[in-house]
Amino acid sequence: MWMQLISNDMRNFLLLISLFSAVFSFSQNKKESAKIFKKRVLETAEVDLVMSYYAQKGDHASVTGGVGTEKLNDITSDIIVSIPINDDDVLTVDAGISAYSSASSSNLDPFDASGASRNGGDDDDRRIPNDKTSGSPWIASSGASKQDVWGSGNVSYAHNTDDRNTIWSANAGFAAEFDYFSIGFGGGLTKLFNKKNTEIGVKAQLYLDTWLPVYPTELDSYLEAGKNLTSGFFSKINILDENYQLSQAWSPDAFSLIKDKGRNTYSVSLNLSQIVHKKAQFSLFADIVLQKGWLSNPMQRVYFADKPNFYVGGTHRFNASGVFVSADPVSVVAIDNYTNKTNTTVFQLADDIERLPSSRFKLPIGMRFNYFVNEIISVRTYYRYYFDDWGVRAHTASIELPIKVSNQFTLYPTYRFYQQNAATYFGAFDTHLSTSKYYTSDYDLSAFNSNQYGMGIKYTDIFAKAKVLDFGIKSIDIRYNKYTRTNGLDAGIISFGMKFVN
Repeated sequence: MWMQLISNDMRNFLLLISLFSAVFSFSQNKKESAKIFKKRVLETAEVDLVMSYYAQKGDHASVTGGVGTEKLNDITSDIIVSIPINDDDVLTVDAGISAYSSASSSNLDPFDASGASRNGGDDDDRRIPNDKTSGSPWIASSGASKQDVWGSGNVSYAHNTDDRNTIWSANAGFAAEFDYFSIGFGGGLTKLFNKKNTEIGVKAQLYLDTWLPVYPTELDSYLEAGKNLTSGFFSKINILDENYQLSQAWSPDAFSLIKDKGRNTYSVSLNLSQIVHKKAQFSLFADIVLQKGWLSNPMQRVYFADKPNFYVGGTHRFNASGVFVSADPVSVVAIDNYTNKTNTTVFQLADDIERLPSSRFKLPIGMRFNYFVNEIISVRTYYRYYFDDWGVRAHTASIELPIKVSNQFTLYPTYRFYQQNAATYFGAFDTHLSTSKYYTSDYDLSAFNSNQYGMGIKYTDIFAKAKVLDFGIKSIDIRYNKYTRTNGLDAGIISFGMKFVN
């Protein structure tokens, strides 16, 4: 009997051990399976193709000192390739190119019909202007600066931890145009909490830019000629004063070449995102930006109100001995109406280029709030307040209403309002004083309000059934936005994007 009880107890104990081992083994296998079959951050390679066409017009070109045509056309294309390196890491390569034609930039050299040298050096290839074709701020020149190409490239790498609650990233890139070159580096860290309902992120970025300065033709030619208005570029130019008389009194003594050609930008971005309800999410963000170096644009002219004005252009009468008699009536009218589009024959010689402080601190802060109304409509809102130590204060507010019209098509009506006051150093055409240290007539730094209206349509197929070669089309996005400013600038942009998955 006693042996039988021991045998039964031993049998029960062995059974209990076996059961515990099975449970433990199942638990371990489940954990191992979860570890082996964890969801990848990015399942397959994705390719985004984006193209846009932008066109604008206006009457306050900064290259010609705050008056003149701002007509510009730009075509931009961008390709973004995201590649999963493994379950946790994604490599993204972004390359873009932009080709533009600018009437205002062409007037960097309004006297040029054959192409001006861009390096500020030997200008033997520059056509000496004559009295009949010296340009106007309202007419585009055919000079080399009329059109150009901008290119950029960026590579970023993102790593996600196994629990997908921590993401760190790093990136490096460059951008180049004919008058500047930029390289940038950055990194970021994102943490998710509360079952991924809370997200906190920080990102730091450094840009190192170098100017390849290009100056208004008359100013750098003035230095090249040794400030002598009877030699070099000026040897065949007839300069008129405000009384329509020939003069050699023009003396832009404030002008000098750029010595510090560097511009560095340091930025830190912070964001907090919180899901507050199954239908609502809000986020807060702030960017701390500090710029150092040459922050002005050497292409942009400035005119002084306390200095006499001088002009080139039109046709003039000379007597048999070659002595100037008078300017023709057309030139007289053009000078009197210089800021009017009726001026098609004369161009005013600049007093200096834009001069701004060598540092600028910027702080935009804002929030987003998104609300899922129902399966058809959502609301996305945005607000940002911006200020800097140049005196600019600005407000931005926008709303987007995605409307799901079917399982695959969504409409995106949008509206954006922007308002800013003028920078401390802004002044309209011919209003600055030569005694000032800083000055600009760039209307991007003026006081204005703007409105932007847009509509987009997006096609989405999560299964990517349609194919292009071996890639499935995941989405197609087409948008149009109309932009208007109270200072006269009007613009429109149409963009087209496609996302492919492999």
